[in-house]
Amino acid sequence: MPPKSASKAKREAKKAERDAKRAAEGKTVKKSKKTEDSNTEEDKVAAEIEQLKLQQDKDGISDRVVTGVLDSLATSRDIKLSSVSLLFHGKVLIQDSILELNHGRRYGLLGPNGCGKSTFLKSIATREYPIPESIDIYLLDEPAPPTEYSALEFVVREAQAELKRLEDEVERLILEEGPESEKLELIYEKMDEMDPDTFESRSAVILIGLGFNAETIKKKTKDMSGGWRMRVALSKALFIKPTLLLLDDPTAHLDLEACVWLEEYLKRYSNTLLLVSHSQDFLNGVCSNMIDMRQQKLMAYGGNYDTYLKTRTELETNQMKQYNKQQEEIIHIKKFIASAGTYANLVRQAKSRQKILDKMEADGLIQPVAPDRVFNFRFPDVERLPPPVLAFDDINFAYDGKPEHYLYEHLDFGLDMDSRVALVGPNGIGKSTLLKLLTGELQPQGGRIVRHTHVKLGVYSQHSQDQLDLTKSALEFVRDKYNHISEDFQYWRGQLGRYGLTGEAQTAKMGTLSGGQRSRVVFALLALENPNVLLFDEPTNGLDIPTINSLAEAINAYTGAVLVISHDFTLLDQIAQDIYVVEHKKATKWEGTIQDYKKKLASKMTF
Repeated sequence: MPPKSASKAKREAKKAERDAKRAAEGKTVKKSKKTEDSNTEEDKVAAEIEQLKLQQDKDGISDRVVTGVLDSLATSRDIKLSSVSLLFHGKVLIQDSILELNHGRRYGLLGPNGCGKSTFLKSIATREYPIPESIDIYLLDEPAPPTEYSALEFVVREAQAELKRLEDEVERLILEEGPESEKLELIYEKMDEMDPDTFESRSAVILIGLGFNAETIKKKTKDMSGGWRMRVALSKALFIKPTLLLLDDPTAHLDLEACVWLEEYLKRYSNTLLLVSHSQDFLNGVCSNMIDMRQQKLMAYGGNYDTYLKTRTELETNQMKQYNKQQEEIIHIKKFIASAGTYANLVRQAKSRQKILDKMEADGLIQPVAPDRVFNFRFPDVERLPPPVLAFDDINFAYDGKPEHYLYEHLDFGLDMDSRVALVGPNGIGKSTLLKLLTGELQPQGGRIVRHTHVKLGVYSQHSQDQLDLTKSALEFVRDKYNHISEDFQYWRGQLGRYGLTGEAQTAKMGTLSGGQRSRVVFALLALENPNVLLFDEPTNGLDIPTINSLAEAINAYTGAVLVISHDFTLLDQIAQDIYVVEHKKATKWEGTIQDYKKKLASKMTF
């Protein structure tokens, strides 16, 4: 086949060119070395927390137990597993299910906090399930490491490493299975797609789409925050384009603009995507299929999140109709049997109907629909304060105090008790800085900040979980922190339960809890402070969809002022009465809805 031969010759020429370039530059790959653990108590605690995060026991062995049978062909890019189960710390998360991931489909993985979504993704990524080696997998669940390389250099080097891996795999397959191996064609196809001549330009497009600019793209990853290094890792994942891409809450560290770009990009993802996200808006924009993990089963649905909701509602309505009909029939049969008495003909009929009842039970009775657990938590009511509660009057601010570096200039902005304000704008523009000015953590160089004498701020930030001791249970932590209120565990069980942390989740070490479960602990702590102004910086990170909706209801019912920074369009759509766009050193009121703002962002996207 001449086209194939030409393609092969082209690949070999490029490989030879790359090898010569590597040899000329004398590049070597440095292997990272693990530092030895010290014996200090602090290091022991840090090591324990790290193992909890990695979901390993004290011996470094995975706490996951899985089963699964591969039903699809080893050479197929489709994956079908039967008898899928998953246990974590002895708790059943999935049992006797089927997992089917078809190439080119984009799946959203749904389920409440703590049901095991992240654990399931880790099990797939580490090939604890029998997924063929020919399917390369990448799980985005941690940031890029701190290195001497810039964001652009890091992604390009990772792309080069992936190309080298493919070349090595080709050589291995030719040696072991011969040049006619069926697996080779898929690898050749991927190598042709990679096109090393365009590594740098294509990497730059992805990084800029995710929020980097001409300066930050050159910044070394060791000088970046965890959130920005997570963007670098996401850029790598999108660039190397694995056959199976696993994304665990990829929008958690993104601003609204980067979320819109990622949504538009993933719509075009041509390989298989399995995604955990708690943004209904994002799931609607990206997903072609949904997988529900709510009832320890993997239930597959076609369509996006809205379609899933509609289909699930219809199925559950029909299930309840059939359940009620069957229950009425059972009651009728039991009444007849009870009233049959000793008459011979009635006794025979009663025995016949008992057989019908026995068969129904043997076949399995229709079960009632198990409703989602909804926690309608509330923030305590507060006394109303007359305006101005918080106000900026002609504020100028720069971190170094220099006018040429002002983040804000002549800023006028304020909150009263009825405020429901959303701040939007790209990362790095100064939204979190504005919150710090409101709290007094930062002081302006010019202008004045007016605060009511009785104002009491409650702040939820992206770093609020850092105050938690992950080696303690939530119950121990809140009891120890607020023992002046009560030392009764039952009292604190009730407080945590109001915010959706119940049962074993209260007594398990917080290092084993999901991010969403730990967020509920922080919300409980926030409510205990009884603030009259709530400032939220990305409050939805890790929260499941029902809890996000409960948070929206709690904010709308709250009697104090609220300011929110969030990348979740659905939350903002529910709560924001005023939207301010932070740009050009000001906060300007947006005349339109949050969906109008999203459309404006989408219209500027390039790929």
